[in-house]
Amino acid sequence: MAAFLAGLNPEVPPSGARPLVVHAEELQPLPAGEVHNPTSLSVVGNLPTATFELFRQTIPASQSSDMQRHHHETVHFVISGEGYSEIEDETVEWATGSFVYTPPWTWHRHYNASTEHPVEFLTIENSRLLGALGVNRRQSAGLVTVAEARAMFKGDES
Repeated sequence: MAAFLAGLNPEVPPSGARPLVVHAEELQPLPAGEVHNPTSLSVVGNLPTATFELFRQTIPASQSSDMQRHHHETVHFVISGEGYSEIEDETVEWATGSFVYTPPWTWHRHYNASTEHPVEFLTIENSRLLGALGVNRRQSAGLVTVAEARAMFKGDES
């Protein structure tokens, strides 16, 4: 931990490789093979963040993300659209302007309630910090329910 913190630079010199501003057209889409659900994810990968990562996520009309869990915390800011999320045994509704919090290592899945319009999220997660510390982990159960995900990964609760 001390080595990680010592490696953080108190100054962030702007450069072409690590800009202070990334425009929407400069987002880097993750290849379809890396996204295990119908959503599209684009990473704001050029910002000089050391502890958190930012994504723009789009869930098409009537679709959902996969059922997953991970060690990092995540906040989804709903840029546009409406829907609901299953987070363990709770179902919560959200709409444009909402913030949706996903606690660490909880099964969760996000659903677009519209039959016509996509949902747009700004996704913020502390995965870079956990990755730098060597403790980040993610599991995907696919397009299943919480109960099915628990059954699939029974005995793997760490």
